[in-house]
Formats: sequence, C-alpha cells, structure tokens
Amino acid sequence: MSELLWDDVKGFFDPELEGYLPDVWVTGTGVEDWQAVIDLIVASGWPREYSEGGVVMPLPRAGEVLSRPADAECADLRVWPAPDVLAIFRLESAEEIGFDVDLRELQGQGRLDVLCGFLRAIGHRLGKPVVMTPEGDWDQSHPVLGFDVESDRVVLLAEPPIS
Repeated sequence: MSELLWDDVKGFFDPELEGYLPDVWVTGTGVEDWQAVIDLIVASGWPREYSEGGVVMPLPRAGEVLSRPADAECADLRVWPAPDVLAIFRLESAEEIGFDVDLRELQGQGRLDVLCGFLRAIGHRLGKPVVMTPEGDWDQSHPVLGFDVESDRVVLLAEPPIS
C-alpha cells in the first residue's frame, strides 16, 4: 500500500508551481550519519556516481569528504534509487544532509512510491526525520512532506495547493 496517494499530493509535484528541484533535508546530523547514508546507498545497490568539481572519482568515506578545506571543489553524490529517478547529495556540511530531487522525474503514483521508499529508507536508517521543502527553502520553514520517525512512514506536512 502506498504511503501517499498521487491525487492527494500532485499539487506539490507541479514543476511550474514549485520549481522543479525541491530540497530534501535531514538536520542534526554528524559524520557518522553521512557515513550511514553512504553505507545504505552502497548496500542497496543503487547506482551512484561521486564527483568533486565535476570530476568523477571513487566514493570516499564521509569523514574524508567532510574534512576537506572549505574552499575545496563541490562534492556531489548522484544516486539513482530507480531508473530515471535521480537524487543529488551535496556533501557540504556534517550538520545536515541535503539533496535535490527533480519533480519532472517524479510524476505519477509509481514515482511517488519510489520517492517515499527512498525517504523512508534514509529516515529509518538514521532514526531521524527527512523533510522535503520547495526549491530554495534554505531555512526549511515550508516543509511539504517527509519521513516521520514515530509513524515510520512518509506523511504530508502541509496542505497541497489546489491543482
């Protein structure tokens, strides 16, 4: 059974209304949480590609990436939890895990289920909430949906816009 129904949330997934790259966050994290996410990605067998400054290289341990100088090239981890569904993690800070998803790739119930499964896997592994906000909501003041630790499922956190 699906955690969220497409008809109930599709207003949040309209790239024309919300921007097409919403942000996903886990706050209150540390290096060990980043490593747990990396270990989850590897163990799940999801295709992945790590790069620094656009140069693809082997995936290092989280501590190595997060201890680089502040002016180091941007470190990205691209993960495909399903074909044609991409999450781009930005390894910038140990204190929060952040990544983007592309709404254009998340249309329909099947793709929504992939997203929910991905958020649930991360949240369950970390035992922490995982929250999706509209593109550019850096202070995370407008959460849309997310993994709720107590219910162990993805839930709506806002009323969907009328579509």
